[in-house]
Amino acid sequence: MNKEKQIRVLLVRPGQYPEERMVDNTLPALQKLVGGDIETVSPWPDRVCIVCDDEGKLKGKPFNRTLGDYDVLAGDFFICGIRDDDFCSLTDTQISRYEKLYHDPQIFLSTSFGLYTDTCTPQEYARFMNPSTPDKTTMRNEER
Repeated sequence: MNKEKQIRVLLVRPGQYPEERMVDNTLPALQKLVGGDIETVSPWPDRVCIVCDDEGKLKGKPFNRTLGDYDVLAGDFFICGIRDDDFCSLTDTQISRYEKLYHDPQIFLSTSFGLYTDTCTPQEYARFMNPSTPDKTTMRNEER
């Protein structure tokens, strides 16, 4: 089977909702999408994988989402299909499944008991990451 020139993926960025994207199926394009050398992780039984920056944590990229109960993904990552030894487009069913799984952004807090995570909205994530950013929902009308 021929390698797809472009593939349909689900891009997941820290603090954002996942977004469906069409991307060039070339190594440079995929590396650009995650911001570094790519690493693949296949934690599920279906023919999909997570593609992330191989050194995301070492580079200090922000934590993005938990991977099961055993790891954390750092920086941007995407989910794509796998066919033979190549990446391929996700199906509608796969897009729906993984968008639901990773829909809510997560915040991460280091505690004396370990890493604590909670889900949030993109707006809550932005306020958490930048506490000095004014919250427009609580500003007085004359300040807007």
